[in-house]
Amino acid sequence: MSHNLFSIIRDRISDPGRTFIRTSDGRSYTFRQAWDLSARIARTLSSKGLVIGDRVAVQVEKSPEAIILYLACLRAGAAYLPLNTAYTLAELEYFIDDARPLIVICAPEKLNAIEPLAARHGVFSTMTLGVDGEGTLLDESESAEPHYDPVFVEPSDLAAILYTSGTTGRSKGAMLTHANLASNARTLVEYWQFSERDVLLHALPIFHTHGLFVATNVVLLASAQMRFLPKFDLSLIRKELPSATVMMGVPTFYTRLLKEDWLNRDNTDHMRLFISGSAPLLAETHRRWTEMTGHHIIERYGMTETNMITSNPYDGERVPGSVGFPLPGINVRITDLDIGKPVSTNTPGMIEVKGPNVFKGYWRMPEKTQTEFRRDGYFVTGDIGYVDEDGYIFISGRSKDLVITGGFNVYPKEIESVIDEIDGVEESAVVGLPHSDFGEAVTAIVVPRDGSTLTETDILNRLDPLLAKYKLPKRIVFAQDLPRNTMGKVLKAEIRAEHQNLYK
Repeated sequence: MSHNLFSIIRDRISDPGRTFIRTSDGRSYTFRQAWDLSARIARTLSSKGLVIGDRVAVQVEKSPEAIILYLACLRAGAAYLPLNTAYTLAELEYFIDDARPLIVICAPEKLNAIEPLAARHGVFSTMTLGVDGEGTLLDESESAEPHYDPVFVEPSDLAAILYTSGTTGRSKGAMLTHANLASNARTLVEYWQFSERDVLLHALPIFHTHGLFVATNVVLLASAQMRFLPKFDLSLIRKELPSATVMMGVPTFYTRLLKEDWLNRDNTDHMRLFISGSAPLLAETHRRWTEMTGHHIIERYGMTETNMITSNPYDGERVPGSVGFPLPGINVRITDLDIGKPVSTNTPGMIEVKGPNVFKGYWRMPEKTQTEFRRDGYFVTGDIGYVDEDGYIFISGRSKDLVITGGFNVYPKEIESVIDEIDGVEESAVVGLPHSDFGEAVTAIVVPRDGSTLTETDILNRLDPLLAKYKLPKRIVFAQDLPRNTMGKVLKAEIRAEHQNLYK
């Protein structure tokens, strides 16, 4: 039996001639065409000396060919390393230095900047892939044979590495195996009752767990189809929704759609399922969606390190504000923050998880990996939650200093470190504040040095070339000092309380 995720996917496709993916501008691939192109790309990657476990770092715009590249990496036994398209060169340098990829694939227009950076860090080959399939990757693959036997891998072999920021500012590479991804995709297909009759409206980015593994892997294992949008665009959503049966999105998708006058029961009656994740969905958003469309959104909960952990039921009550029950085969427990013992019903504590979905560890960080796992194998998520008397899980907070804005994770320490380097800044504190559109807005409280004439615009202009757009603070608020406890720790809870109405 092959444990290669590509083999598992291919074996479940009963009719390779069916359409797999279609873009909003009419480009499409059948499963067979996707298999053929992935074989050509796998051959091209292998010609560079690729062996099992080698990393292929990818920073390209969303396209069908990018998904097929992911399949080619699985097929060749490479570890796929997707990178946010918003990352700056300074950010990319860290990832390339840390991951040590054999191959880097970037957008054609970024080649001149990225190729010398990659070469400095020992990358063997830098190739390009554009949004319409143009670039050196497909040029080189054109003459390759469309046949490539999937490499035999062990269940524990790496399928992907996804970087997730750390509270210290250093990003950590979560190592996900073929078994991790296959087990979670199988579970979600069954739990959400996906079938080959489904058409997923895909408006998510594909450098993130949600858009790449939850959405794409589920579609592939169900022999379903995707309507592939370049990004979340309200006009494209309205155009493509009639041909879809399922939509996956972050809460921001739903809050924006609720403002559209065309959203009603008639225009959504044909839909089978709406799913939300990557950030907390407000109970009020859930209720308003039901009032407007008649559909109850399924909210689920997961992490980069664990794939999906819980979900509200497909058949059964979907409780607003809850992330539902542990998925089949996954164990979740809530433990006391001080002593680590399980707590009673309705008592907040640390969410810990164990199951085949949980990652292998952090890339090149064995000590960090060890500290994140209990001795009995449970992974400590860093999220605070509780279980009610009916078994529903609720997320009540985060122990880690994390901001989730528009579905993206932002760790304040990274932003603070950059701000504190600006001349005229004494210190800073970054927090997430309630925002009707983004869920949380990245906000910086800055203490200027005596005599400084810095303005909000000055600081934002300094940050713009150094940080991905989603990490940029929505506002800079100046203060005389930061609140601290007796040990000198900044009291961010007080900052959030003081400024909670900033965006209202």
